[in-house]
Amino acid sequence: MLRVALTRRWPEAVEAVLGDEFALRVNKSDVPAEKNQLIKLMADSDVLGVTVTDQIDAEVINAPGASVRLLANFGVGFNHIDLEAARAAGISVTNTPGVLTDCTADLAMTLMLMAARRAGEGEREVRAGQWAGWRPTHLLGTRVTGKTLGIVGAGRIGLATARRAHHGFGMEILLHSRSSVAPELLTELAAEQLTLDELLSRSDFVSLHCPSNADTFHMIDARRLKLLGSSGILINTARGDVIDEAALLDALTGGAIAGAGLDVYEREPEIPAALLECENLVALPHLGSGTVETRGAMGMRAVENIRAFAAGREPPDLLT
Repeated sequence: MLRVALTRRWPEAVEAVLGDEFALRVNKSDVPAEKNQLIKLMADSDVLGVTVTDQIDAEVINAPGASVRLLANFGVGFNHIDLEAARAAGISVTNTPGVLTDCTADLAMTLMLMAARRAGEGEREVRAGQWAGWRPTHLLGTRVTGKTLGIVGAGRIGLATARRAHHGFGMEILLHSRSSVAPELLTELAAEQLTLDELLSRSDFVSLHCPSNADTFHMIDARRLKLLGSSGILINTARGDVIDEAALLDALTGGAIAGAGLDVYEREPEIPAALLECENLVALPHLGSGTVETRGAMGMRAVENIRAFAAGREPPDLLT
């Protein structure tokens, strides 16, 4: 029977399916595995179910005695896996695209609204017992309806966020993407496709939906934060390292931008203390896909990839 190991706990219903069909081992402690633990799992399993908290680098992949032939990633992003090393070692890698689109787009809108309306500041004030009552100038934020939203990365999640903003809030949409956006999509959203610098300089809000890779590392740096401007708000539900966090801290404290809403961080779960002290930052703990429905669907998508691999078929979401 195929040996399947999970580095973290997956939804209970998904683990039940895997346990019925395969020889399943789970990480009952549900804490991130250390490198030596990952190396041991690579030698004791045929399939390793991994998550964004696992750094599957060349050392792990090429460890002596490794028997894993499939890395089934629980999530769409795969920057934590060395794909070239996996390909060279003959290890298949899969992910779970599509099923987390709506919930991640919902969360991008949540961050946008919270940052614009200073909702985090307001909740902290109420919980601390510091609210003195309504007054005309209290915690004035900025309107979202009718403003301009720049979307960086016109994939599934970026376009889903654009649709919510345009159709739900009447926002003007600007898009930046590595490839040309289909004319029918531009028409649907009444959108323009621009260079990144043009988009930043014309947007009230910018929402990041691009992958993490060598081209996007620290793509949002001090120069580009200045382009967004002192009234601009930055949202990130993509990957933390697309933003230079030191530059973001300077921009938030120095007034280069008005605020930010982050669900991902450069070295998560570690977040600089000075960044967390910024009142104009909304900070969430990587909740983009965090609903019962979506996490269950992600798990079952991974199951389908494992089933195909076990049957000798090409997994539907094969990356290598």
